[in-house]
Formats: sequence, C-alpha cells, structure tokens
Amino acid sequence: LGTPNGIKVTCMLEELCLRYGIEYDAWKIGIGSKELGQFTTGFVSVNPNSKIPALLLYEDDDRKEPTRLFESAAIMMYLCEKYDTDGAFLPPVGDQRRAECLSWLFWVQGSAPYLGGGFGHFYHYAPIKIRYAIDRYSMETKRQLDVLERHLSGACKPGENKSSFAGGPYLCGDQLTIADLCAYPWYGRFVQGKMYSNSGEFLRTKEECPHVVAWAERVESRKGVRRGCMVNRSKGDKNIPTLRERHSSKDFESS
Repeated sequence: LGTPNGIKVTCMLEELCLRYGIEYDAWKIGIGSKELGQFTTGFVSVNPNSKIPALLLYEDDDRKEPTRLFESAAIMMYLCEKYDTDGAFLPPVGDQRRAECLSWLFWVQGSAPYLGGGFGHFYHYAPIKIRYAIDRYSMETKRQLDVLERHLSGACKPGENKSSFAGGPYLCGDQLTIADLCAYPWYGRFVQGKMYSNSGEFLRTKEECPHVVAWAERVESRKGVRRGCMVNRSKGDKNIPTLRERHSSKDFESS
C-alpha cells in the first residue's frame, strides 16, 4: 500500500532498479476496514506483525525457500547490502558516512510514529478532537522538524558540536542515502503539504523549516523517488499518477 512506510521501500527498489537493473513485483495489500489483507494467512506468514511493507525475496536457485523480510528499515538495509555493490545508497563498513546514515535511518524509525500515529491520528483521523493530544503531538512534531532543520541548515545550538555531515544537501552530506529515502515519505511529504490536509499551515512548516522543504523537493526530483511514490497507490492527485500493481519498469510507460 502506498503509505509512507510502503513508499520507503518502493523508492528504494526503484532507485536500485534504475542503477542496477533490478526488477521486482509489488502487490497492493489492503489495510482499510473493508480490505483486511494484512490479516490473511498468506500475509501473516511473511510478516507476523500484520503490517506493511513485507517482502519475499526469491533467489535464482529454485531449491531455496524465499527469504522473508518485514519492517521497512530492515528491508532497505538488506536490499542495499545485497544489491548496492557501489555503496551508492548505503556507505561501506568503516566509512564514517555509514555511521551517520544508520543513525538517521533509525532516528526516523523511532521518531516517525509520533508524526503519523500521534499527530496524524489525533489531528486528522480521530473522530473526536482531543486538544491535549493534538497539542502534545504538534509540539513533538515541531521539535522533530527543528532537529531536521538545524541539521540540514548546518546551524547549531550553543555548546552543540556540529557534525561534519551537517549542512545538506542530504542528511549525510552530499550523498543521498537510504536515510533520505526513509525520511522523505514521512517528513518530506509532510512539509510539502501532501499529508493530513492543512497540517502544514497549522504548524507553519514552510515558514519555519525552509531547509527541510528544499531537501524534500531535492529528494522528490529523483526519478526513482517519483516512481516509488506511484507504486501501489489506488488514489492519486493531479501531480502523482497511480500504479496499483508493479511488475516491470515498463509499467510506468502506461501509467
């Protein structure tokens, strides 16, 4: 499903496809009240936690059982370690940039639930508006965006040591990594106003986070990211076409 966690992986796969020619199949798994695909026996056998995304990796050797992967960051790391032979998206072991990359990768994994399950739920989806919950998660979302803004701008608080990778244009300096591909579907699309109706105006993201906005536009300009955002989407807008299922890079030619 084309939710932020799913988009992380499809962006990663499209980037690998464009660089290395790797193909994959993507099926939409319904998670709505009328489409309980994530609770079916087949899907649970791939991800016992019944969440998307999940992946089955089939090897050329037909005698081997497919490798199952679940949790978006685990899938992205595994794919890079297996296919990113140039270290284009995941720097090699021993490289300081790898440490920076993994730090931001897991920062997203630990922080994004407060943006989505916290702010997004209580501000946009909850049938009853609870002011305390909205205020609580609004402040946490603004704090997280400030973390990204300071890092991408290269600014430091008094007494804070500046990372050698701060200042952009990407989270790990001049190289786009899986950290950017993991962060963009949540934080990039959020500051671009593509999530939770008028939440960007509510939190003044464009005024207060100009470097995050510029970073989001930079990441989104990549062909692999644009394609990844299309995959498994059942609803689109005038700027994002949809591709409900994906089985070949040629599928984009007819979308």
